[in-house]
Amino acid sequence: MKDRKIPMRRCVGCMTSKEKQELVRIAGFEGELSLDLTGRAKGRGAYLCKANPDCWEKAYKRKALERSLGMEITPEAKEKIFNQLKEHADE
Repeated sequence: MKDRKIPMRRCVGCMTSKEKQELVRIAGFEGELSLDLTGRAKGRGAYLCKANPDCWEKAYKRKALERSLGMEITPEAKEKIFNQLKEHADE
């Protein structure tokens, strides 16, 4: 039996490669940001560790989401996404 290939992605906060299921995807499409829990939303994606607020802070301070998604992100939009991340991590 063949071994299945495990998809790996890199967290834009801590810059470590992890299995895709250990990360959460932030999708940027037509100037809008969304928290993509399915991993299938339209647009360019950036990945962050699911339950590691330190990674989120690093990504926020270094403007890693803007760089990875190739778009300008307003401070309000960033706050909204990071609040959604916190709510998702609490579940």
